[in-house]
Amino acid sequence: MNVPREIESRLRRVSSRQNALVKDLRKALSQGEPTAEGCLAIEGVRIIEEAIRSGLRFQAVFFSEAGSPHATRLLPQIGSQVEVLLLPDEVFLSAVSTESPQGVAALVKLRPHKLEDLLESASDSLLVGVAGIQDPGNLGTIIRSAEAFGARAVLLGEKTVSPFNSKAVRGSAGSLFREPLIKVKLGESIAALKQHGVRVLATSSHRGKPLHEADFTGAAMIVVGNEGAGVPQEILSLADELVTIPHSPRVESLNAGIAASILLYEAARQRIKSLTRDEQGSG
Repeated sequence: MNVPREIESRLRRVSSRQNALVKDLRKALSQGEPTAEGCLAIEGVRIIEEAIRSGLRFQAVFFSEAGSPHATRLLPQIGSQVEVLLLPDEVFLSAVSTESPQGVAALVKLRPHKLEDLLESASDSLLVGVAGIQDPGNLGTIIRSAEAFGARAVLLGEKTVSPFNSKAVRGSAGSLFREPLIKVKLGESIAALKQHGVRVLATSSHRGKPLHEADFTGAAMIVVGNEGAGVPQEILSLADELVTIPHSPRVESLNAGIAASILLYEAARQRIKSLTRDEQGSG
């Protein structure tokens, strides 16, 4: 094993597939859900570095024999109290989900967020509501765009795929480590947010106000629906406005992740323009 002695001394060799932490890693990755301790399973050098950069707390880090050289790069950035396991390649492969793993995985603890905390400071916030997104890649893209364009939080409604799904984690490119994610009953949450002055704009493929005419300034939430069925009717009925993205009639609809990204970009553009105008007016 080609690693410095001080790094090698931190690696605990484990050869059993029945080790408790290995079982937690395997289950969390295969089911796309957190462990009993509330930890997210992640794999790959880049995504682990994003977790480090985001200041997350690690429960355990796993290296395969083939991936052990990554320990030299990663372990100095991870606290000394974190458990570090070195696994035979076949044991590591039995636990992870990618076809060509890099030989490193981890269990990390996400920061908890509550809707109540959001309601206390919803004024002027931009939020995203997700109503039944099923493709984890789409959800990852939405979370990534939410952070990129300044959304305060992403509210995950019923029948939405888990953000802990490994494809969602990869699709977010680390944004889910930083962007607040809150599982909610979307209808109830919308009612509560509207009481706090939040306007709700729901997406629609073919009807509603064209994107460039919609107002995304102030306290607002963009609601994106299921890839096939769109936003459920009961949620549409609660919206203050329906918004559509003009596009060629030859295309039935846009990918949910792309549509959300376009809406978030337009929201960010309007909000920056409004802020600049207010600053100039006060000057």
